[in-house]
Amino acid sequence: MNAASDVSMKTDDVLRVELEVFRRQHRDLDAAIAALVEKGTGDQLTIQRLKKQKLRLKDRIAQIEDRLTPDIIA
Repeated sequence: MNAASDVSMKTDDVLRVELEVFRRQHRDLDAAIAALVEKGTGDQLTIQRLKKQKLRLKDRIAQIEDRLTPDIIA
């Protein structure tokens, strides 16, 4: 990982802002993919690339959520 994306080096406030940005981007990609599929205007390669980008965002969101959520031992 590079320093710009290293979760451990960022404050919780910065991570919360990034989390909201990534969630918005994820929703936007979901809407774009759905629109391309519904209208049939997108080629498979474009749709596949958008889906991979969406998965990367999902992984990043999960990583930030893990960092922000405290570990509670039951």
